Amino acid sequence: MKTILVDAVNALIIKEEGIFEEMYNLLEKYPNRKIVLTGANEEEQKKFGFEDVPYEFFTLSHNPEKSDPEYYRKMLEKFSLNVEDVIYFEHNEDAVKSAESVGIKTYHYVKDKRDIEALENFLSNNL
Repeated sequence: MKTILVDAVNALIIKEEGIFEEMYNLLEKYPNRKIVLTGANEEEQKKFGFEDVPYEFFTLSHNPEKSDPEYYRKMLEKFSLNVEDVIYFEHNEDAVKSAESVGIKTYHYVKDKRDIEALENFLSNNL
């Protein structure tokens, strides 16, 4: 069963709002493991309310950023995952390209649209 890699800030977590309930409800439809990916350091994690994140999460505290393929290599290694074992959605285009460059099937989630239907299609078609 594939693991769903979830973009944190500007996807699952909305600044000054907290967890995006509609997205959370969508993710809960799937029994798959979920890992929230972020670059946030400890201070930013507190600011954005990571204590409320209902899933495992991974960060390298901006060293490197998600726009660097090394971020994804380290994440895969930490969780003993292969690129074939995961799918990912991310709002930042540079991070999308970075994840794709290491072979991760990635969906560019446009944060301003909050298109949950398109995200559901991506998840359903790739799990």
